[in-house]
Amino acid sequence: MKKFLTGVLLAVLVLALAACGSKDDKDGNTSGSDEDQKVIKVGASNVPHAEILEKAKPLLKEKGYDLEIETYQDYVLPNQDLDSDDLDANYFQTIPYMETQIADHGYDFTNAGSIHIEPIGVYSKKYKSLDELPDGATILISNSVSDHGRVLGILEAEGLITLKDGINKTKAELKDIVDNPKNIKFDANYEAALLPQMFNSEEGDAVLINSNYAIDAGINPMEDSIALEESDSPYVNVIAVKTGNEDKPGIKALVEVLTSKEIQDFILDEWEGSVVPVTK
Repeated sequence: MKKFLTGVLLAVLVLALAACGSKDDKDGNTSGSDEDQKVIKVGASNVPHAEILEKAKPLLKEKGYDLEIETYQDYVLPNQDLDSDDLDANYFQTIPYMETQIADHGYDFTNAGSIHIEPIGVYSKKYKSLDELPDGATILISNSVSDHGRVLGILEAEGLITLKDGINKTKAELKDIVDNPKNIKFDANYEAALLPQMFNSEEGDAVLINSNYAIDAGINPMEDSIALEESDSPYVNVIAVKTGNEDKPGIKALVEVLTSKEIQDFILDEWEGSVVPVTK
């Protein structure tokens, strides 16, 4: 009987110790205590986000954190996984896109830090400049409404269209075009990730492509575009977290590393203007 009771007590003790050892820490990872948290899981687009994060890994390690990178091919799942706590942060989206996602899905997200800008480019296999586009030309754009203000702003800056006076350019829609002298037709039926494929297959007369997708497809924005968004664009790419997590030590360390001179210099050297750090 004594041996039986001893065995029961030992089993209870082992279970208690195991429970203590698996406590979830504040950064959404499993460790012995909040102070012991060492892993930060970040969702990111392949290029340039994941590549930037890979470069940041050793710098973050020096601060006592291991960086786990989960890559995505779309703009939907990274926010779903952040909302469900499968990620500690994500790094792929602009502020206007995040604001649209918050409005559409009720996410409670916060910008923990602004990192870089990826200028959208206009590409064409048929024409060498926007001036060469014929009357009635078709331009392919993303089906994401949050991108429309951005691409329309680029085309207005290039003199191709005119938008309604006083409109917030980041929220502009196709219906806000008031002057279209070349009678440009807009085809907004494509996922952003598919636009490089449309360009390579010579669909439409011109295609507007986000730089991350262009680079991922082997397209050089600086060399291959016929027009490129200005580097002072408000569409900065950010580290997004659930509201309240932006002040966690691990997230602060991540943003500090990504905005460090070493990482910002890496961005400039690696992409030569196709990706622009915001602190430069």
